[in-house]
Amino acid sequence: MHFSAFSLLPLLALADVALSICPGFNYGIGNVHPLNTGYNRWDVYDDSCNKVDLLTITTSENPCFQGIFGCSPPPVTFNQYTSTRTNLVYNCRPDPNSGVCGTNAISVCCRNDGH
Repeated sequence: MHFSAFSLLPLLALADVALSICPGFNYGIGNVHPLNTGYNRWDVYDDSCNKVDLLTITTSENPCFQGIFGCSPPPVTFNQYTSTRTNLVYNCRPDPNSGVCGTNAISVCCRNDGH
C-alpha cells in the first residue's frame, strides 16, 4: 500500500492534538479520583500526560485548604496550582481544548506567566 505525505498530514495533526492535554499551558489537573479507602486524589499532569504531582486527602478534607491548590469562589474550581517540587505558582482555568490522560479528564489547565 502506498501513502503520500499529504495523505498522512491529517493523522499527524491529530497525533499532535492527542499528545497535548492543555495546549499552551504547563500543567493540567485531573478530576478527583475517589479512592475506596476514604480518600480522594487529584493528579497533576504535564502536557504529555506524565504525572508530576498529586494531592491525596481524606474525603472530609477540603482540597482548597491544603496549600497545593487555590480555589475560586462558587462555583468552585481550582484557579491556582503550587508545585510541591519547585514552589512555583501557576494560574489555572478551564480550557475547552483540554484533554484526557488515560481515563482522567482534565478539569483545569495551568500556566506560569504563559510559559
